[in-house]
Amino acid sequence: MRTVNVSLDELFERRQYRLQQGEKERLLTAELAALTERHRRACPGYARILATFPPAAEVRGIADVPYLPVALFKTHHLASVPDEEIFKTMTSSGTTGQSVSRVVLDRATADLQARALAAIMTTLLGPRRLPMLIVEAKHVVGRGRQFSARVAAVLGMASFGRQHFYALDDDMNLDRRGLADFLGRFAGEPIFVFGSTFMVWQHLVQQLAPMEADLSDATLVHGGGWKALQAQAVDNATFKRTLLDLTGVTRVHNFYGMVEQVGSVFLEGPDGYLYPPNFADVVIRDPATWDEAPMGQAGVIEVVSALPRSYPGHALLTEDLGIVHGVGDPATGWGGRRLEVLGRVPKAELRGCGDVYAGQVTAS
Repeated sequence: MRTVNVSLDELFERRQYRLQQGEKERLLTAELAALTERHRRACPGYARILATFPPAAEVRGIADVPYLPVALFKTHHLASVPDEEIFKTMTSSGTTGQSVSRVVLDRATADLQARALAAIMTTLLGPRRLPMLIVEAKHVVGRGRQFSARVAAVLGMASFGRQHFYALDDDMNLDRRGLADFLGRFAGEPIFVFGSTFMVWQHLVQQLAPMEADLSDATLVHGGGWKALQAQAVDNATFKRTLLDLTGVTRVHNFYGMVEQVGSVFLEGPDGYLYPPNFADVVIRDPATWDEAPMGQAGVIEVVSALPRSYPGHALLTEDLGIVHGVGDPATGWGGRRLEVLGRVPKAELRGCGDVYAGQVTAS
């Protein structure tokens, strides 16, 4: 039986970031409504939650799709497949003492995740795999059935590179000799650099001497860890400017995504805003009413994705604040909603919403 219908195939096959917003919403709304019904039938906890929502027939747009607070995946096992079909379990990042989200993937959903990432990265890097510099220690990237968000990101991105070089040694120090050898071998060629934002800053920027590493031919993709950098007064503009002065890199793309939602990887365009791929989108919700906020008004970020099949994660209310600044022009290569992430929401603002949903999940 087919698990991917015509509209999802179309979302993949069309060049990423080139869909007109109206067409994208039409295709996505149909997919999200179908996913809502799929998970209603397959996940009892999700079905109990949906008892508080109108039926899917009343879904007229993306903002009408029932959503879950992302924190539910820290406290509840929400799966739409039996345990024997679970292929891997993804866990979110968390400091000591924090609970972490756990998201289960079957092989079909994992395959969709890989297909989605390939569509995104091919748009950015082109069809050929590039020599890849990974700002991480190789021993950290273990393999198994459970993956942290950081490890999962490295493993996912590594498939788009070749001749992988891990820039950190086992003590998490910069391998200067290895880095020089790697850059010497591929001098004058395009290369792909990847790492979490914090790792790039802490272990590359803060350990390199000016132009010790020439990355002028590189494309750097990074994301995550902004909270620690903001505490050091490092914003996106400072991050880019420092890297340019230090290494000469000009092609730098931040990304926004989360382990709880397969497919929602937003890439930074040349204007500094984050753009969703064809199979994902964003809604900003007013925290006072939970209605969709007007364009240009700050609110809580909700992300949607047409990909999650093994768990009900297709519409998730995050714990982040953001603004949508209109839509881009697909003719420039970057269409869709233009998202600015402002930071985390104070926990008190979302606790009531999360508690209501948690009660629905556990109700008999």
